[in-house]
Amino acid sequence: MQKRGHEVTVTTKEVPIIIELLDYYRIPYFSIGEKGAGLIGKGINQLKFDYKLLSIVKSKKIDIGIGSSITICHVSRLTGMKSILFDDDDDDVQPLMTKFGHPFAHCIISPDSLRRRASRTIYYSGFHELAYLHPSRFIPDKEVLREVGIKEGEPYFVLRFNAFKAHHDVGIKGLDTEKKLILVRLLMNYGKVMITTEADIEPEFEPYKIKIPSSKIHSLLYYAKLFAGDSQTMTSEAAILGTPAIRCNTFSGKISYLTELENKYDLVYSYTPDNFGLLIDKINKLIINDKVKEEWKEKRERMLNEKIDVTGFMIWFVENFPYSYDKMINNPGYQNNFK
Repeated sequence: MQKRGHEVTVTTKEVPIIIELLDYYRIPYFSIGEKGAGLIGKGINQLKFDYKLLSIVKSKKIDIGIGSSITICHVSRLTGMKSILFDDDDDDVQPLMTKFGHPFAHCIISPDSLRRRASRTIYYSGFHELAYLHPSRFIPDKEVLREVGIKEGEPYFVLRFNAFKAHHDVGIKGLDTEKKLILVRLLMNYGKVMITTEADIEPEFEPYKIKIPSSKIHSLLYYAKLFAGDSQTMTSEAAILGTPAIRCNTFSGKISYLTELENKYDLVYSYTPDNFGLLIDKINKLIINDKVKEEWKEKRERMLNEKIDVTGFMIWFVENFPYSYDKMINNPGYQNNFK
């Protein structure tokens, strides 16, 4: 967007991984504060976020707010800024965003695997993660293998354990310590195990913790033989990169874009913690398959052929808003120009 002559202002909350990536890519940003703990704390902090962003929008005379945050929706109704919300979560799994965010957005853009109650939704043929993992946007770097001590062709597995601290994670369960241990002990018989986690890791898993910059995690995922964990986003990322992805949490069967990756493209397998035995059976079948990466490459190609370059579509939509909104409402097939 900057190369095309636009002035871009980036704001973020104090999330360590986001700060790390912004610093790595040398993207200047304004921090609007830390996330709160618990629903009451989050509510109080939301008022602070709104106030801080409101000040930035007014001082910089921002025309369009783009992102996945409820804050841009609120601020857009207090200023002349228009808000374009990119949201790939189903309405029923994020009730607070649906109730207090969507009504204030000028436009919501979502994958076409979802169907929303909000009438101002534009649906695109793709996934949120394709914005940065489409082959025209991402090229894996084999140097990452050397950095983690892996020889080319040597099998390894990436595990991701979630913290479940978002407002829509209340009551959601993932893998407990016992299940994590079973998973690690199984996989270490077939290759190197590497763990990434949002929360403080249990002492028994410290030897497996990945010690590479977050900017290189997608290259690591690309070359892995298998991904397993209780994270929604990294499950989707692994699948889109052509790596078999196993997910285990009580969101199983409730996330539309992951359901599409599973049921339509056979790139993901999802299980609840109660069905952990079935998960282990599936992993046992996948890890003894020497051609599993070749099979997933073919599945990935089929998926990519049916989806659009999300970033190309996003740029066109924002540059031409609100004309682009009317164009997509009247002719949704226009997005195929971005394949």
